[in-house]
Amino acid sequence: MPDQRIIIFDTTLRDGEQVPGCKLNTDEKLKLALALQELGVNVIEAGFPISSPGDFESVHSIAKVITESVVCGLTRAQQKDIEVAAEALKPAKRKRIHTGIGTSDLHIKYKFNSTREAILERAVQAVTWARNFTDDIEFYAEDAGRSDNEYLARVIEAVIKAGATTVNIPDTTGYCLPHQYGEKIKYLVNHVPNIDKAVISCHCHNDLGLASANSVYGAMNGARQIECTINGLGERAGNTSLEEVVMIIQQHPEMGLFTDIKTQLLNPVSRLVSETMRMPVQPNKAIVGSNAFAHSSGIHQDGFLKNAANYEIINPELVGADTSKIVLTARSGRSALAYRFKLLGFEFDRNDVDVLYQEFLEVADRKKEVENQDLTDMALAYQQKNSTITSV
Repeated sequence: MPDQRIIIFDTTLRDGEQVPGCKLNTDEKLKLALALQELGVNVIEAGFPISSPGDFESVHSIAKVITESVVCGLTRAQQKDIEVAAEALKPAKRKRIHTGIGTSDLHIKYKFNSTREAILERAVQAVTWARNFTDDIEFYAEDAGRSDNEYLARVIEAVIKAGATTVNIPDTTGYCLPHQYGEKIKYLVNHVPNIDKAVISCHCHNDLGLASANSVYGAMNGARQIECTINGLGERAGNTSLEEVVMIIQQHPEMGLFTDIKTQLLNPVSRLVSETMRMPVQPNKAIVGSNAFAHSSGIHQDGFLKNAANYEIINPELVGADTSKIVLTARSGRSALAYRFKLLGFEFDRNDVDVLYQEFLEVADRKKEVENQDLTDMALAYQQKNSTITSV
């Protein structure tokens, strides 16, 4: 039976850092790398060593301190790139060189001004160079999402024969539909004779909002590594979101897949990345957004209060989030109002709540959200008024 574990390859420190304004210094990268290792990430892509002295130093420093995760450095299919990456990775207990080249006809013609045969030779040469420094070689076929499947299969077969142990099939532009990407992975499984000697990896971008779906379809069709970032950070519209694919896999055991990620750390690590990279998380972001477990519609609130499973498929504690929130707005109902009063220590019967609800709606129409202080003031005023009436 094939291994059902999905290797989580995190590229927050490389692809995620390419977001404008998210540049990290070495100390910040070290802090995040240690957090990723604690999270259970299997492979940490620490950077692109030849790109700058600072990135070289960051990869080198991370390689010294990471003891459990594989530390990976990115290169182009150039000998100097590979030699510099190897030098940066030298202290690593477990190291990987990630090298590759574009395989779509668009890239071959307009990016490299080359031919299919020449690109195939360069791909094999890059893997051969990398083999001089480590047995853990990952090859990326850039723009594989738009590459001809038959040619892509030829390249993948050749680089595995040359020594690649992981083959990365990037949907570089986020172009593929999920079934198209899944079929591409399946094609490679069925048409690359030596595919059993390498792990197939998904590296999907989110230009059409399909990165997580494409990665999951890839895994369902035979890929056993997913490349992703915390909070979905990355070039343009971002990369596959680590927290999304991990929880999709966990919430759907029928797929028979699993990861090593400690899910209770997802929200804490998300916040750490957000603060360190100075990139806020959108409130409605799945799993880690501030509204991911917030309920404001009266119908939803009533159903949630009767049984949380009515409107939540994930227990917030499972992903290290704060408890579920009942947010009071003009769309909220009586059950949510009574619930929040009770949390504040006020016990009102149904008639009381009916009266208070009308006042609540007037406040809610003036404000985006009714806060605890508003409710406390309302409740105390109501109690005082009723006390006065009773005494008379």
